[in-house]
Amino acid sequence: MPVGFTQQPLGARIDRRLSDFLDNWRTPVSDPGVETAYGLLVDFILSGGKRVRPHLCYWGWRGAGGDDCEEIISAAAALELCHAGLLIHDDIMDGSQLRRGHATVHRSLTDLHRGPGAEAFGRAGGILLGTLSLAWSDALLSSCGVDATRLRAAHHLFDAMRTEVISGQYLDVLAQLRSGATEAEALTVIRYKSAKYTVERPLQIGGALAGASKELLESYSRFGVPLGEAFQLRDDVLGTFGAAAETGKSALDDLREGKQTVMYAHAVQHASPGQLTHLRAWHGNPALTEEHAERMRETFRDTGALAKVEQMIEQRVREAMSALAEAPIKPDAAGVLAQMADQLAHRTK
Repeated sequence: MPVGFTQQPLGARIDRRLSDFLDNWRTPVSDPGVETAYGLLVDFILSGGKRVRPHLCYWGWRGAGGDDCEEIISAAAALELCHAGLLIHDDIMDGSQLRRGHATVHRSLTDLHRGPGAEAFGRAGGILLGTLSLAWSDALLSSCGVDATRLRAAHHLFDAMRTEVISGQYLDVLAQLRSGATEAEALTVIRYKSAKYTVERPLQIGGALAGASKELLESYSRFGVPLGEAFQLRDDVLGTFGAAAETGKSALDDLREGKQTVMYAHAVQHASPGQLTHLRAWHGNPALTEEHAERMRETFRDTGALAKVEQMIEQRVREAMSALAEAPIKPDAAGVLAQMADQLAHRTK
């Protein structure tokens, strides 16, 4: 039976490993406030999320000939702890109120208190909890039980992944400050903030843990980078056109934040004077309303920006599938990755 990123048995095993690991990392401080914060973090890690990166890590391992075992489940689960920490920090930087249909971690911390210091407390506490989750990811990966030589190779890729995603996030912040990013600049952000981090590196980490050849790791890159770009381009579409009930986040956040997407860059380049005035007045404006956002969506449609992004997604899926067909990968893993490619690029939430 094909196994995609929504497949339950593997996802359930990853969740159980996360739960067991977190049970062993309770707060060392006997203080009800700290205990509440730990509880919020654990709930965030265990509640929701597609577990994309752990699944890809697992199938990167299997594609390199690794057997099904608990060691790879632990290593894969470590990527989810890393992802959780980065999401918490991302939500703080974006000022997001919702994540996975619930209040963001920093928002939940803010709501625990009253008074003028509550917002600052929520942000500071969120930074600390996100950092804690990142530290836990290192602890879990380091203790996964895989052969030490292979673990060192995988950890080098894990370090590279974190360096890349943080650099990509910094580029994203810079793009919002500078405004007016070109399509090429927006694609650079996508590649480092999301594409390599979401698909390429998890596959390579799993492969390295199984002792994959250089040829296979390079194949994972040729497959993973275009698929990761397609994944993020779809995320940008959903961030503007998606329904909050399905995506778990407001469809106004990216527009209010002034996110410099490929879609926005294309629209600016092809907008009429009136459309351009509206785009520049409301993109990145915290006072943006649904009415203003709908006019922006109309501009994305009318300028061909939405169609352009859909075309780019399909082009990248084809490129990824071509690379997968040529990869020296175990057939069962290739079948699963082909299914995941379709799901990741064409998801609705």
